[in-house]
Amino acid sequence: MTAQNVNPEVGSEIDVDGIRTNYHDLGTGAPVLLIHGSGPGVSAWANWRLTLPVLAERNRVVAPDIVGFGYTERPSGIVYDRHTWERHILGFMDALGIEKASIVGNSFGGGMGMSLAVSHPDRVDKLVLMGSSALRFEITPALDEIWGMQPSIEAMRRALDLFAWDRGLVTDELAEVRHRAFARADVAEAYAAMFPAPRQRWIDALASDPADVARIPHRTLVIHGREDQVVPVSASYEIFDLVPDAQLHVFGQCGHWTQIEYAETFSRIVADFVASP
Repeated sequence: MTAQNVNPEVGSEIDVDGIRTNYHDLGTGAPVLLIHGSGPGVSAWANWRLTLPVLAERNRVVAPDIVGFGYTERPSGIVYDRHTWERHILGFMDALGIEKASIVGNSFGGGMGMSLAVSHPDRVDKLVLMGSSALRFEITPALDEIWGMQPSIEAMRRALDLFAWDRGLVTDELAEVRHRAFARADVAEAYAAMFPAPRQRWIDALASDPADVARIPHRTLVIHGREDQVVPVSASYEIFDLVPDAQLHVFGQCGHWTQIEYAETFSRIVADFVASP
């Protein structure tokens, strides 16, 4: 067996403007693009492993590791910012021949989804924002700690505790797996380069202008966990208030891991939304 067969986080590979990009591609039908969050050691598979098969029942679902994360190449000298990530996402869609896709974004991924809806509205069909950083908010102590994290099993266990309301999901085994992903040679180094202190500026840099958000034409589903310590639920209330064609679903007894803590319900809600006429 090859390493790709052994590690489920490693899927297919495609060249995106010279960047070897790791991604997963399941199902057929209208395309749905899943954009992961910015947690330490994150990958598309880690974020979306429970969501992918459900959405793939009715749609083609693609989930890349955005440059700087997961198993996508990290080019020397690259500057990690909103524009770099936006170019990479659009280049990925172009490389796969996807003209337009519904976008499902988790946290950081929701911020990037909104950014694309504002700057390239013709490339976005429907928009799903989960625990999203699409608008400016005051940085939470949890997010400040997570973005400043250094590799250790203890720190990873603490980060997972901040993500989940249900502590039963946070096991020593999961902490070990995520720590190994984060401690790989250049992963922690790239992560430290993305969000150095003071970190409020990175939330501000990722956020879209409220006036632009209020003009987006896309049908939008906003999802949040009520007990989210990382991105406050008020951020999603604000998006819901601004977007003209929006729905809001808030899960009680849920943290920043809606797609994991309420995997079945989350996946069905999103699947019905993106597959609807």
